[in-house]
Amino acid sequence: MAKSFNYFIIWVTIAVVMVVVVCVVSHFVRRDRDEAMVQGVVECRTYRAAPKVAGRIDTMFVAEGDLVERGELLYTIATPELDAKQEQVNALYMAAEALEKEVDMGARKQQKDAALQMWNKAKAGLELAKQVYDRVAQLYDKGVVPRQQYDEALANLDAMRATERAAYAEYQLAMDGASMEQKMAAYAKVNEALGGVREVASYRDGAIVFAPIGGRVSNIISYAGELVSAGLPVVTISDLSDIWVAVSIREDMMRKLYHGAVLSGYVPALDKTLDFVVYYISVEADYATWSATRAHGDFDMRSFEVRMRCMASEDGLLPGMSVMVDMTRYE
Repeated sequence: MAKSFNYFIIWVTIAVVMVVVVCVVSHFVRRDRDEAMVQGVVECRTYRAAPKVAGRIDTMFVAEGDLVERGELLYTIATPELDAKQEQVNALYMAAEALEKEVDMGARKQQKDAALQMWNKAKAGLELAKQVYDRVAQLYDKGVVPRQQYDEALANLDAMRATERAAYAEYQLAMDGASMEQKMAAYAKVNEALGGVREVASYRDGAIVFAPIGGRVSNIISYAGELVSAGLPVVTISDLSDIWVAVSIREDMMRKLYHGAVLSGYVPALDKTLDFVVYYISVEADYATWSATRAHGDFDMRSFEVRMRCMASEDGLLPGMSVMVDMTRYE
């Protein structure tokens, strides 16, 4: 009886030990399995549509969740200040153009006729002065008139010659028009005014904002009637055609990870396991995902960002979904 009881105790002890061993092994296997599962998140390219000018949103043409195409009108900005500035620069441009045309055309017909008449008058005066001088000179040679009258006739002749040359120069100036320097200055004024017109027009174009890419409107920060600043995003668009999974991989799991490696990932939202191919591995470590617990003989495990794309087209993948990546094959 005692012998049978001893055998019973031995078998019970063996059974308990086996159960403990199985539990310990299962624990470590499960722990290794859990550590080999890494959680990632689905991300996509996001574009921010911002105005080039500050102002009040006039009209919003889209709503959150809308699908938009590249170049589709998103919203407009009311800019009364720019409208007034556009009128000013347009007026300056028109004035500069008018000045350039005036310089190119030279003097008006009436001015040319007047200059010609003044030259003809000066020529007539010069001819009369020559005749008077000739008569006085003949009389002076005969001793009939005094030296002073001769000098007066000669001075008048010189004065009329100068007057005729000045009148001719005025006539030539009227006929030739403006100088090259004046024409260049007028041309520069036109270019300056035209630059102002284009600048204001560019700002006004920036008040009409179009979709930079096709995708889905994921967020609208400001609505019609609100004031917005230049360069700050108003509408964000998610490009659902450019989706990837971002995951942080602990450095001790990256021994065999490389560009083009294929990983399996379970997507809880879709209840599917999909294959992903690695296309980006960060060249620099990020934060520590595991810290050492011993003062000696242990070290912190840092992480590297890894990005991968789904190998097959999957329309159900949306930004923000979790993906459980199986790293078992790299253990």
